[in-house]
Amino acid sequence: MTRSLLGVFEEDAAAISSYSQQLFQAMHRIYDAQNELSAATHLTSKLLKEYEKQRFPLCSDDEVMSSTLQQFAKVIDELSSCHAVLSTQLADAMMFPITQFKERDLKEILTLKEVFQIASNDHDIAINRYSRLSKKRENEKVKGEVMEDVYTSKKKQHQTMMHYFTALNTLQYKKKISLLEPLLGYMQAQISFFKLGSENLTQQWEDFLSDIGTSVQNVRREMDGEVDVMQQTIQDLEQASDLLYMPDPDPTQVPVNRNLTRKAGYLNTRNKTGLVSSSWDRQYFFTQGGNLMSQARGDVAGGLVMDIDNCSVMAVDCEDRRFCFQITSFDGKKVAILQAESRKDCEEWIATINNISKRIYLSENPEEIAARVNQSALEAVTPSPSFQQRHESMRPSTHGRPRAARTSSVSSGGSETASPAISVLSLDTLVASDTPIQFDIISPVSEDYAGQAKSAGQGRTNPFGESGDMPAEENEDSILHQLFIVRFLGSMEVKNTDSSDVIYETMRQILAARAIHNIFRMTESHLLVTCECLKLIDPQTQVTRLRFPLSSVVVCATHQENKRLLGFILQTAEGQGDGRPVTVCYIFESNNDGEKICDSVGLAKQIAFHSEMDRKATEKKKEQDKVKEKQQEELSKQKQIEKDLEEQSRLIAASSRPNPPAAGADGQFLVLSHSQSEDSDAGVEGREKRESEA
Repeated sequence: MTRSLLGVFEEDAAAISSYSQQLFQAMHRIYDAQNELSAATHLTSKLLKEYEKQRFPLCSDDEVMSSTLQQFAKVIDELSSCHAVLSTQLADAMMFPITQFKERDLKEILTLKEVFQIASNDHDIAINRYSRLSKKRENEKVKGEVMEDVYTSKKKQHQTMMHYFTALNTLQYKKKISLLEPLLGYMQAQISFFKLGSENLTQQWEDFLSDIGTSVQNVRREMDGEVDVMQQTIQDLEQASDLLYMPDPDPTQVPVNRNLTRKAGYLNTRNKTGLVSSSWDRQYFFTQGGNLMSQARGDVAGGLVMDIDNCSVMAVDCEDRRFCFQITSFDGKKVAILQAESRKDCEEWIATINNISKRIYLSENPEEIAARVNQSALEAVTPSPSFQQRHESMRPSTHGRPRAARTSSVSSGGSETASPAISVLSLDTLVASDTPIQFDIISPVSEDYAGQAKSAGQGRTNPFGESGDMPAEENEDSILHQLFIVRFLGSMEVKNTDSSDVIYETMRQILAARAIHNIFRMTESHLLVTCECLKLIDPQTQVTRLRFPLSSVVVCATHQENKRLLGFILQTAEGQGDGRPVTVCYIFESNNDGEKICDSVGLAKQIAFHSEMDRKATEKKKEQDKVKEKQQEELSKQKQIEKDLEEQSRLIAASSRPNPPAAGADGQFLVLSHSQSEDSDAGVEGREKRESEA
């Protein structure tokens, strides 16, 4: 019964120990939170005091805000002191009692339990030894030791048991004290804290807080009003900018501004990573005076790309990208290929760089001057008609002179009106007045009258005045057979063919007209150079678009700065109405160096010249051989006549002589006459003499 009752007390002690541990953790959490609150409140007060030392980029010195925060710092500092006092009271009145109960009373119970268990085990061992004492062989010494051991263990067990039972009984009172004392201390500390707070937070602080609350409400109302205005502004901007959200807006709805002298925005720039490979990087580009700058994401400032004063800019066709344009520096040593986000952006970049290259930005009113310059250019260059109108203009007469077929896409005739920032040099001595510019190649497949011309057995007439039919005697196995990739920029009629200055001026006018009208399309072709002709071949269909006889190519040259630009002057055999021949300059852009193409054309002309000389020499030799052969034939005929005459003379001589007597039967020989003997003696010489006399 004692051990059963002891088990109940031990179970109760274990439950009290577990519950006390949980209560201790909860109260320790309150104590830690209070310490953290006190430290946080003190840190908040410290930061509020340091506000006046801060320097905010978007806020000037605000004395009202600084003084208000100083008042708050003072209040919060007093609250921090109150929280520090509360933390000290919680440590003394709440944590100390429960910690003492946990560390002293509960540990004492556990220690006594272990000691009591050991004493009980020792007593059981001693009783067992005493019970095994032998009845027959009694040993007084062993018996005395065993009895002494039993006495000691039993006494020790009894003493331990009395102390253990006393501690268990006392625990029933201590558990009440250990639960009530911490709670009492916690509540007294809180009451003291609130009393201290009520004494410190006087009516003055309440008025101050009321005023601050009113100020906060006023600021909130101002903020709400500003937010409403901003939301309305955002809504208006979204409605007005709805068309600009498209990556490529319609130019009819979003007009292009060609009068800009400054522009900025994101562009993709092409960087060569190998011989044929390249990569595109997106960077922020902007113009700064006469310089083009770029700035990568994350950079502090922009870097110089190139000087765009007196540069040339034009739209280009890239194989893998759209809306690309190329900028070439004034010395031609630096070329940049950039891609815009839309056609409108591309045209504005080209117009802006073109205005900057003319140094319009140095004037007082750059946009006004740019507008006048562009207006003058628009008056000097007419818009491009459609292909259908061009075909309609060619339809009435297919047998007319070839010039009628070279209908102009953009007319560059007339001299441009000089603006305050630009002076245009008159070059009428080089370029024909009112001459048209052809910007594209009308493929023979797209011509409406091509089938009619073929059915009529006549050659096709292209817009450049060259016959499309291949001559039957053209030698396809030419010695020179080189192929180049070129893009057709334009052609126009010229006057002078003495020097390459005509080609340079034609390049300038064609590139200027393309830049003004933003003509991006360029027809790509394969230029085949042979010893007989130059051919422009369609890369897809392999159809010969144009054919230029090599003999009609007068001059071929590249641009002085941009070697990718080349041109040649063609003098056609057909003349105008007054009998003068038509001289046209064709401008191309090559993928590689244009000088190679010019060298190939020069080599072809040399080979053609030597071939012509060889051909003439061969023909002359053939004529000489024919004369010799004719002479030999006449000589052989003369010899044959002489031979026939000699034969005739012999026959005549033989028929005029008397018949000689025949040999007798007696076998005697015939006697030769005197003349016959002389003939025989004279021999061959005599016969020849007689033949000549005959």
